[in-house]
Amino acid sequence: MEILLQDTRYALRSLLKDRAVSAIVVACLALGIGVNATLFSVVDGVLLQPLPFTSPERLVRLNETFERRNIRRGGVSYPDLRDWREAATSFETVGAMMARSLTIADNGEPERLLGAAISWDMFPTLGVPPAVGRLFGPQDDRPGAEPVVILSDDIWQRRYQGDRSIIGRRVSVDGKPHAVVGVMPPKFAFADKNHKAWVPLAPIVDNDTRSARGLFVIGRLKAGITVERAQDELSAVAAKIAGDHPLTNEGWGARVTTLKDDFMPAAMRLVIWTMMGAVTLVLMIACANVANLMLARASMRQREFSVRAALGAGRARLVGQLLTECVMLGLVAAPIGVAVAYLGTWLLDRAVSPDDIPYFIHWQVNPRVIAYTVLVSALTGIIFGLAPALQAGRLNLIDTLCDGARGSGQSGRRARARHALVIIEMALALVLLVGASLFVRSFFNLQDARVGFDTSRLMTLRFYMTGESYATDRSRIQRVDDIVRRVERLPGVQSASASNFIPFGGGGGGGAAIVDGRTFAPNEEPQIGFTGVTPHFFKTIGIALRKGRDLTDAEGMSRTPIAVINETMATKLWPDSKAIGERFHLAGVEPVEWFTVIGVAPDIRDIGVRDDTPPLPVAYVPYPYGASATAGLMIRVGANPTGVTLAAREAIRASDPGLPLFDIRTMEDLRTGTFWQYRVFGQMFGTFGAVALFLAAIGVYGVLAFSVSQRTQEMGVRMALGASRNDVLRLVVRQGVVLAAIGEVFGLAGAFGITRVIRTLLYNVTPTDPLSFGGVAVFLTLIAIVASYVPARRATTVDPIVALRNE
Repeated sequence: MEILLQDTRYALRSLLKDRAVSAIVVACLALGIGVNATLFSVVDGVLLQPLPFTSPERLVRLNETFERRNIRRGGVSYPDLRDWREAATSFETVGAMMARSLTIADNGEPERLLGAAISWDMFPTLGVPPAVGRLFGPQDDRPGAEPVVILSDDIWQRRYQGDRSIIGRRVSVDGKPHAVVGVMPPKFAFADKNHKAWVPLAPIVDNDTRSARGLFVIGRLKAGITVERAQDELSAVAAKIAGDHPLTNEGWGARVTTLKDDFMPAAMRLVIWTMMGAVTLVLMIACANVANLMLARASMRQREFSVRAALGAGRARLVGQLLTECVMLGLVAAPIGVAVAYLGTWLLDRAVSPDDIPYFIHWQVNPRVIAYTVLVSALTGIIFGLAPALQAGRLNLIDTLCDGARGSGQSGRRARARHALVIIEMALALVLLVGASLFVRSFFNLQDARVGFDTSRLMTLRFYMTGESYATDRSRIQRVDDIVRRVERLPGVQSASASNFIPFGGGGGGGAAIVDGRTFAPNEEPQIGFTGVTPHFFKTIGIALRKGRDLTDAEGMSRTPIAVINETMATKLWPDSKAIGERFHLAGVEPVEWFTVIGVAPDIRDIGVRDDTPPLPVAYVPYPYGASATAGLMIRVGANPTGVTLAAREAIRASDPGLPLFDIRTMEDLRTGTFWQYRVFGQMFGTFGAVALFLAAIGVYGVLAFSVSQRTQEMGVRMALGASRNDVLRLVVRQGVVLAAIGEVFGLAGAFGITRVIRTLLYNVTPTDPLSFGGVAVFLTLIAIVASYVPARRATTVDPIVALRNE
């Protein structure tokens, strides 16, 4: 302990004496440690933290599957769920939910909420109790039961000021009085979005058919039951159901996965671990950089070490002294790194919309992140201090004491160590910059991706029609027609159209198509989207039909059995003939209405813009066939689309002041929102690459600057013997370029291997893209030339006479 205290005091004096080098070392380390801690907070919040439920390892997601259609995560129908509950013995409880829009109309302006209908055992399955009141019971979750609702803490606080007397009070939900029976804990919003209220499931889905597979189902395994055993049992149950109900269930199976794996798919885990690997490279570059600085500093202290060794200090004591200094530098950098991590998480929070993140994911600088930061700081101190410490232990006392102040600072062994570290920095920087380039290029490719229609100057919003006044399709159709006509008359509006679907915003319907003149095996009928649209839909979104004609004004607002289909549907359903004039209808819909195809429209990539998500077959039919409670409105304007927002609000309120409006966004915002991950990943990788580039440039500059300072005599001799300033300039710059080139060779080899791992995350760019690899290599070479030029210029200013006299 006494020796440690002595080393610590001496280290403090030594580091304070050489403040410039100490400040540079701390800054480099703080930068590397800070970005590392930022990403670790994400890894901790997303991958390492357990789900905030009771015994989350026993929670599983249950899906229906249809392998021949490549459906592996389908929803579950209510009749199938009831059969699963009765026949499967692997589960303690099984809960179900279905996302649902809910409107609360009392205590202020009507507000549409993203909510859900849940079975009474959903929250008990999760093991989450209410903060106030009670959960649903079996008596609430049955047809004809008294309407009840559970509120989120956010709604309770915002609309009812946290009044506990809300329990038992009736509030208006979707135009009907519901008794409030409970309030959930703060920030609870299951399943993965910001759900604000919950109502019982059975009254809504009790009459559903087995073909209506729309339920999100989770189960809690009994103690000792494995996922594999539950899978075998549920597969057997699904097979029996398929045998009993071949018309609806033939070919349908079941899948059991852990809830954690379901919420965090492999692609997301790969992205996060890839980013963690990227910041680890940044930290390694910082360590190599600092090790170089410390090697240079140790070289200047060779005489000091020799004197100490001559006075009795052993090799272990010298190594321990240097390691103590290095660890202290790492620990000093730790609080600055934590501050960088706080800034990083703050920026990350603002780069990602809260609506895009499940409520149970939180990245924050918590005690685990701080402990990780301190540990990493100490380890990096040891790692970057190891090389100079070992060099200090290899002393030749006689040579060093006789040599003077420079001593063996010019030895080939020490120079090779410094050069090796620069090569490592350049290699790691190239790997990181190639990955950053691929992600950034993927983002820009997505920015320019064609989606099949013009997203500019297009405003979108939704409104929700509930209550007795909208109990019939006719009442909803009339309201939508009135709103569209009012909005189309607004100044600056070129066209407007309503639909039960908004591209990139979801909605619409679908089912199996029965094609006139063609037969398919049971449950092999082609699945199509089925979208109700008002007139001028295609004009509003800005696309021209490929063939045929559009809906007329009269046809668009009446139950006229005609349809405009997309090209994918035309190709899949009528591959050998023209689709115009052909007929189809939806299976299981009564009464049967045969729709005649009158036009073919270009495909719209409404699910996403990635090439690996092909467009679905879609039929656009008159709006009355899709008159749901939620309607989407699209408005084409001649200028900035946000400028029409206020006028559109007033026009809708003039039609019905009680309609809640929500999801008011431009179409371009909706489009870019489908690949927000690429924007965030591109920004983060770009930041990591910039930090790595900065550190690598400092490394090259530091090594060459030190080399020039150590070769003053050599430079003087060269110039005294006739070498020109350009010769000396080329000599120094060549050294930097050679080190960079060697590092780039190793880096290219590493990048070729690593980028193949992330190939599934790229868009329209190959993992071996020549532009990224070649461009980064050339760019790093230029950086090396620039970093070499400053010390090279310094070398040309050496006065030969002064240099020789100093020696």
